[in-house]
Formats: sequence, C-alpha cells, structure tokens
Amino acid sequence: MRVQRRTVMAGLLLPTLAGFTRANTEHPVASTTHGPVRGYRDGAIRVFKGIRYGADTGPRRFQPPSPPHSWTEPADTAAYGSASPQGGSEPNQSEDCLFLNVWTPGLDAERRPVMVYIHGGGYSTGSGSSPLYDGTRLAGRNDVVVVTLNHRVNLFGYAYLARLAGPTFADSGQAGQLDLILALQWVRDNISAFGGDPSRVMVFGQSGGGAKIATLMATPSAAGLFHRAATMSGQQVTASGPMNATRRAAAWLDALDLPPDRAAEAATLPVDRLLRAAEITDPVLGYGSLYFGPVLDDRTLTRHPFYPDAPAQSAAIPMIIGNTRDETRAFLGGDPANYALTWDELPGRMTLANMRIDVAPEGVIAAYRAMHSDWSPSDVFFAATTAARSWRGAIIEAEARAAAGTPAFVYQLNWTSPIDGGRRGAMHTDDIPLALDTVAASGSRAQGPQAQQMADILSGAFVSLARTGDPNHPGLPTWTPYDLTRRQTMIMDVPPRMEDDPRGDQRCLFARIPYVQPGT
Repeated sequence: MRVQRRTVMAGLLLPTLAGFTRANTEHPVASTTHGPVRGYRDGAIRVFKGIRYGADTGPRRFQPPSPPHSWTEPADTAAYGSASPQGGSEPNQSEDCLFLNVWTPGLDAERRPVMVYIHGGGYSTGSGSSPLYDGTRLAGRNDVVVVTLNHRVNLFGYAYLARLAGPTFADSGQAGQLDLILALQWVRDNISAFGGDPSRVMVFGQSGGGAKIATLMATPSAAGLFHRAATMSGQQVTASGPMNATRRAAAWLDALDLPPDRAAEAATLPVDRLLRAAEITDPVLGYGSLYFGPVLDDRTLTRHPFYPDAPAQSAAIPMIIGNTRDETRAFLGGDPANYALTWDELPGRMTLANMRIDVAPEGVIAAYRAMHSDWSPSDVFFAATTAARSWRGAIIEAEARAAAGTPAFVYQLNWTSPIDGGRRGAMHTDDIPLALDTVAASGSRAQGPQAQQMADILSGAFVSLARTGDPNHPGLPTWTPYDLTRRQTMIMDVPPRMEDDPRGDQRCLFARIPYVQPGT
C-alpha cells in the first residue's frame, strides 16, 4: 500500500516537474555572487543580458565603482542594460550603466574558454549592446562563453579632477578603467556558473576597446584577471599625463562656469550640461572636442601602457595585435573631395588633425612619390594618414613585445568589402564583424560572397587564441610571432598569407619621427 501511494504521488508530481523543466529550459536561471539571474534561450544558446556587475554610479560620480547590492529573487536579464551617458545616438543612456551580457552553450560543469569583448568608440562613446557584438554565433559555433559589457565613458569615466577637487575624486581619471576591472572580477568570480573557465579568460576589443585593453595590461590591479589579449586597430602607447589631464579638466570646468575651487560641484550638475561643456576644442591638441582617457595618476596607473617598454606584468599573456590596411578611410573617406585631390591640394589636407604627428607634409609627400610613383594624391593621403595616425601605435607595441622576448601575433586586414565598389578599402572597424562572426548583423560592412569565409578565418584565430593561447588553426598558414628581423605579419585576406614587414617602406619613413599617443 505504501508503494502504491508513492507511485501515485510520483505520478501527480511528474507534470509539475516536467513543467518546471520546460520553464527552466526556456528561461534558464544561473546563480551569481550577488543573486540569481534569469535569461532566455536563443536556439541552443543561453543568453543573459543586462546582468548588474556594479551599483548605480550616479551617486558616486567620478569615483570608483562599487559592487551591487545583493538580491534573492531571480533578476530578469532578457534586455540590455543602460549605456553610459554620451553624445550621439546610443539608446538607453543612464549613469546606472554597469551591466554585462553573457552568451553560453550551457549552464553546466564544462570549462569553456571565455571571450570578453570590450567595445570601442574611443573613450567617448559606445556600449556592449551593438548587434555587431552579439555573441550567439561565436558561442554556438565554437563552444565558448562570450561576454560584452558597458562601463563609464568620456568625462564620466575619465575626467581627471584629482588636482582640482580633492581626495574624494582622486581616482576620477581612471573610473572607466576601474569599471572594467570590476567587470573582469565579476567574470573571475561568476563565469563558472555559466559554463566558463575563469582560468582561460581572453579580452579582445577594437579601436578604443583595444586601447583600454593595452592600458589594463599595465594596470597592477588588473593583473591575473585575463590570460589572453587581442587588440584590433586600438593601441595605447602612452597615457595622458596628469598635468595635461588637469588642463583639460580646467577648460571643461570653465565651460561649466565653475572656477577650480568649485570643481567638486561638477558631481551635482545635470548630465546634459556636463556633456555639452565637453564639446569645446581640446586645449592640448588644438583640434577636436575634449579628450578624456586614462591618466598616469600614480594610483591605478603607475606607468605608461607601452612606454618605455612592454609591461612586464603581462609578459606571459599571449597577444594578437591587429590593424587594417586602410584605417583612415573610415574617418576621412566620407568626404568625396578626398578622392579627387590634386598634388597642390594635398599638403593642405595633411594637417596635424589628420596625421596626428608633427611632420612637414611636403617631405612626406616627396617620400611617397619616390616610393610609389604610380599612386595618386588621394592614394598618398589615405596611406600616409593611416601609417602615421593609426598604424604607428600597433608597430610600437609589436616592437616592444618582440624586444621583451614575448612577441605578439600580428595581423593586417587586407580583405575589402565590395560596398561602394570597394573604394573604402579595408578600413577601421571592418574587422569587427569578422572577429565576432556577425557578418549578417545590422551595421555590418562585411558583405559579398567572401564575407563569411573571411569571418571564419579571423574569428577562428581569435577562438583558437582563447582556447589554447595560440591563434593557429587549420584555416591559416602557419602564423609565427612578430620579431624585429622579419616582422612576420598575417595578411588577413581570402586566402590568408604570411608576409615579412608589409608596408616596410612606410614604416621606416615614420619611424624617425617621435610618436606621442594622441590625447597624451
């Protein structure tokens, strides 16, 4: 009789348990150190968007982040969290912006490689919510865990008030970097609950994202939080010095009608007013709006990221350093006049704002005409601005790693999208959908019959680095690290190929001119 009763009770419970299993499958729940989170299924992938990793930064404006308050009931994580306040069209902005997103093949005991993407936009704009950063395909096709995140940018993350507003704001020039460190601590402490391996965390990012990573590689409090790194058209050779950072902060306060002795009041002003005041011309550069970026504050950042050498703390971290052949066509290629330049017009276009180094244009033009006599003025313009402005930092970092005996794997994207008849070349941002395998996403420039093949090649290299510390995979010829003799570089194209010292003549031309990171 007892057996029968147990059988009946089990039969009554089965529908309930089956319903619970279905609900748990469609809306998976994972535990974190702060509380449970409820996501959703996208095919075979479990997705958690808008997981809180830090508390609202509004009450602690210009100060280090703090962990969130704990919760007990599952938090719904089906939508992206807010982005940091910024100019432009980024939706859903708020100072309450410390959120991250996770894509995982399973909430199990597997220890999958973890790929943390840090968004670009300089240090001024962006979020981890772009369709180009969606981790569904990367996670599903490669059995990895993908993470994207939001953090404070522009003045909210990097305005340096330490010398003006006192000890409360001593860390203001690094608040955005401290957000990233808090997010990586969250990954260390929680990613195993999402099927990830906390001992195999790779950070990768494009443009400003890569620069943030280079800075983290020299930041003592970030040591041990990631184990591989890849930067895409984003380097940070030197940080902003404290005096120039203070000069910028003072100019910004002046635009706010705040004298230096009232600098602390900036923490109480409306967001829109703060952003509008930052639109003034940068007093150090003499062009563009105010630059806000990491500061050599001798607190969080005690040395320049890649000056005078590669940081010893990240010597053991395998690294990819990438760039695109035609970087500046993204910034300067939208002006039709730049495709129809004459030799007489060219010197006037090669300004400090476009070249980012202090060099006489006439000598550069003469050198290019001697090296490439068949090039047009427009060809010279785009090549010279790319080599001087965007490529130089990548070379310096690759040289520093090689000199330290811990060489990086270097690539150059040559593959060109057929958009606009291909005249924009392989420009800045073109490797984003290729590395993240999102060529079909809204905003992707990776189009044409070779786009997916190119994505398989580049994303495969990133996944392999995350998994093993080596980017080589069957879709590539043997990729050897960069040394100072051969300067080996993987040319990312269809098919890919290795070259020694591509564009070496241009590299040598600019190597004689001192380079200081724009903004520093």
